[in-house]
Amino acid sequence: MDSINNKVSLGNTKLMVTQIGLGCWQFSKQKNLAGKFWPTLEDNIINEVVSLSIEGGINWFDTAEVYGNGASERALSKALQNIGKKPGDVLIATKWWPMFRFASNIPKTIDERIKALSPFPIDLYQVHQPWGFSNEKSEVAAMAELLDKKLIKNIGVSNFSAPQMKNAWETLDKKGVQLASNQVRYNLLDRRIETNGVMDMAKKLGISIIAYSPLAQGLVTGKFHDDAELLKNIGFRKYSPQFKPNGMAKSLPLITTIKELAVKYNATPSQIALNWLINFHGNTVVAIPGATKEKHVKENVGAMGFRLSDADLHRLDKESAIYK
Repeated sequence: MDSINNKVSLGNTKLMVTQIGLGCWQFSKQKNLAGKFWPTLEDNIINEVVSLSIEGGINWFDTAEVYGNGASERALSKALQNIGKKPGDVLIATKWWPMFRFASNIPKTIDERIKALSPFPIDLYQVHQPWGFSNEKSEVAAMAELLDKKLIKNIGVSNFSAPQMKNAWETLDKKGVQLASNQVRYNLLDRRIETNGVMDMAKKLGISIIAYSPLAQGLVTGKFHDDAELLKNIGFRKYSPQFKPNGMAKSLPLITTIKELAVKYNATPSQIALNWLINFHGNTVVAIPGATKEKHVKENVGAMGFRLSDADLHRLDKESAIYK
């Protein structure tokens, strides 16, 4: 997976993505249960976030069917068109939602995904979860049929375990197709993929890890440690053990180190956390932080503008090892 000016190939495919992409769940417009995780963003805000991301060098966007039942996909396409982008100017990844469905649903609903993102093509189509009525082998086989028909360009999975990822890879390999990626939760406060086999399997098979929730829902920035009042308005996050008093106390030493490094590199804590993600494992990991403000976009983009020293990469590795 070679690096070219902050771009890496996704897995062993020819899809070249920047180390940081933009996660677009927040464009869901509160259209369904998944969409209600975020407040409604006005179109002008979405336009600005998308435009600034591209201006900063980001070349790809990750969305999904379940994000507002297509609302995020439609909002992304609309924003790209509003700022004058054409098909081929950027790369788009989206996902098929498998819950309560069989693999046969994949070809039946692809037209909906294409319509929602029109006129932009689907550069990466992912199985969103391993919870469908069909197994991973039949699901990626159905994806391969879409690839043969040139309805999508590459195939990925999300939230797959190491055995599931291997099964998907083997199924596609027999067809001469590469499994590009596995999109999973991964950040300095959640490193389980390094001990449950997912990271090792990804490296062995040449599959990229797309890290979602790369800032641990804002916890790695230290803002909640600095101001406990903010914890009163964090929605669903308040149920997470990491946001409880014991969890906050446990992460404080790591947050302190992140802040110290932010001063050293003239960066923000979020940039330090993102930079560790995209550099510690070579070119295996890319990240998709979200953004709802200009400040967020600038921080996302800026995370690609420097590189932590090997000593500091290993320092963060050591101090966050309790989260493996």
